[in-house]
Amino acid sequence: MLRIIHTADIHLDSPLAGLAAKAGDRANDLVGATRRAFTAMIDYAIREAVDLVLIAGDLYDGDWKDFSTGLFFAAEMARLERAGIRVMIIKGNHDAENLMTRSLTCPRNVRIFEHRKPETYILEDLGVAVHGQSFPKRDVTDNLAHAYPEPVAGLLNIGMLHTAADGGYGHTPYAPCSVQDLAGKGYDYWALGHVHKRTVLSEDPWIVFPGNLQGRHANEVGNKGFTLITADAQSIASVEHVPIDVVRWAQVRADVNDCADLETVLDRIREQLTRALDEADGRTLAVRLTIEGKTAAHRRIAGNIAQMHAECTSLLDQCGGDIWLEKVVIGTAEPNAPAAASADAFAELFRTIQELEADPALTAALAAEFRSGLDRMPPKARELAGLAEFDDDQLAAVLEGAGATLRHYLFDAR
Repeated sequence: MLRIIHTADIHLDSPLAGLAAKAGDRANDLVGATRRAFTAMIDYAIREAVDLVLIAGDLYDGDWKDFSTGLFFAAEMARLERAGIRVMIIKGNHDAENLMTRSLTCPRNVRIFEHRKPETYILEDLGVAVHGQSFPKRDVTDNLAHAYPEPVAGLLNIGMLHTAADGGYGHTPYAPCSVQDLAGKGYDYWALGHVHKRTVLSEDPWIVFPGNLQGRHANEVGNKGFTLITADAQSIASVEHVPIDVVRWAQVRADVNDCADLETVLDRIREQLTRALDEADGRTLAVRLTIEGKTAAHRRIAGNIAQMHAECTSLLDQCGGDIWLEKVVIGTAEPNAPAAASADAFAELFRTIQELEADPALTAALAAEFRSGLDRMPPKARELAGLAEFDDDQLAAVLEGAGATLRHYLFDAR
């Protein structure tokens, strides 16, 4: 039986500059996670004596800033070469032919597919034919699958393609194609890349996105790894996911509805963080925490966000594992309408806030101001901050948070 690793979207040495700035003394652990996960996969391949490794695009995150990324990769490939394991690679949109100005000669066990047209490598000793094509440039909008060659009779046929498939997976629609396009080629397995969440499009034939090897931010949650294919020269016997990530990302939601005070809120948060850590299988856990619900502690939570972040951070040592808090999102509200302020000036201030919340013209003008400011932010920073789109719900949350902050400092913080 053959055993083949299918991986993609590794994005070695992704910059993650914003994360590094927030992570403080954890920055090296988090930013270096893509390398550590890749090394863990190579360790697995050697330990389990797999026959072949397929990398279906976006091995890199773009052009190297220096040669250290390439040297790291070449060293890992040399380890596979010494173990007699071959590697097939196609380039995706992030490491397309015209994006890479630096290169190193790979060890002889590595084959990188051409970008001009699809080609086929036949591994006679394994009884495998691998078909693939690299991206010539980042923005490939043609259906590359149409030009892939016919299967080679008597061999196990595997197609490698970096593609958004039918575009329904939240990624830029590069090299679009349908399941029917791929299945119609008659291959036994399609090793896809580009979609970062593991997705099986078909089991007959197998058409698989393995997902990325290591989550890199709070939108890449859950266990990450590669796909292990077991096959003979005629058919696929099994396809399984192998988690290999070294840092596990999670979005944790703490429902504090009806919590009477801050202490109860913190107990609820601790429970959710502990549950998420138990599900991380001993890995470092990076968490984006959302606190939501109607609670009497709303003003203490939303009124001083910096203190609330510190309160949540102080809970981490009580959870019994390696956990890092990336961000705290406040989504709480008063259980009932807030009582009117006793002083006339305060009452006028809160009436103004309520008018802002209730008047469509005022909220529209305020939203326009926010969007104007957001438009000056780098797109990647907006995405990582959860502000890629700024909608009415987010504006309402901003206004509610402003009101809570004022009430907290005017009435609670004594």
